[in-house]
Amino acid sequence: MFAMTLWLGNTAYLYISVSFAQMLKAIMPVAVFILGVAAGLEMMSCRMLLIMSVISFGVLVASYGEIDINWVGVVYQMGGVVGEALRLIFMEILVKRKGLKLNPISVMYYVSPCSALCLLVPWIFLEKPKMDEQRSWSFQPLILTLNSLCTFALNLSVFLVIQHTSALTIRVAGVVKDWVVVLLSALLFADTKLTLINLFGYAIAIAGVAAYNNHKLKNGTPQASSDKSEPTQSVPLIQSSDSNK
Repeated sequence: MFAMTLWLGNTAYLYISVSFAQMLKAIMPVAVFILGVAAGLEMMSCRMLLIMSVISFGVLVASYGEIDINWVGVVYQMGGVVGEALRLIFMEILVKRKGLKLNPISVMYYVSPCSALCLLVPWIFLEKPKMDEQRSWSFQPLILTLNSLCTFALNLSVFLVIQHTSALTIRVAGVVKDWVVVLLSALLFADTKLTLINLFGYAIAIAGVAAYNNHKLKNGTPQASSDKSEPTQSVPLIQSSDSNK
């Protein structure tokens, strides 16, 4: 599932803008909740149903306001969202039902090699020939190294923030980070054009995500407080998903 998330999520950037991809990722809590209900990890309630409806409506409005929408990219991004949601569900099952307690670095020891193997075979047949044709091998090591360093730094920073503050801090920072990604992508990339409908829909979705985070934190206050002293709980595993890009 981690390999699926990386492949589909990164492929989406070939067809849609960074800001629009970030807006579509706001649907993540909906996918996680629905799959969690199916797996018996979440309980359906009227409040949660309302929150999921608000997030879905916001993403729908943001998509409607997209000027150059590419449905191929949307399908790739939604596939990446489903893959990430399944990964989080499986991780939660391992943590809560199987009793595993691993921090993000330990998780990467196990997940990264498996993900690399899953990505190696399709890479040989689909991407390696294109790289050979473009003769871009000399530039790839530097880009991949910098990307890997950023990913490692993100995982480590998330772990340290949760360890020294709380799960609430990292969740609030995550919402702020989403807005920063959207706004910076609009400034840095010339082909990114944001409309008022885009921003309005994304604001609705983010409000729903904030309500979802608040609801989850209220229901899991004892566990959230223990995460501050015991960073090996499930929260760091879920939050480390932001590093995929």
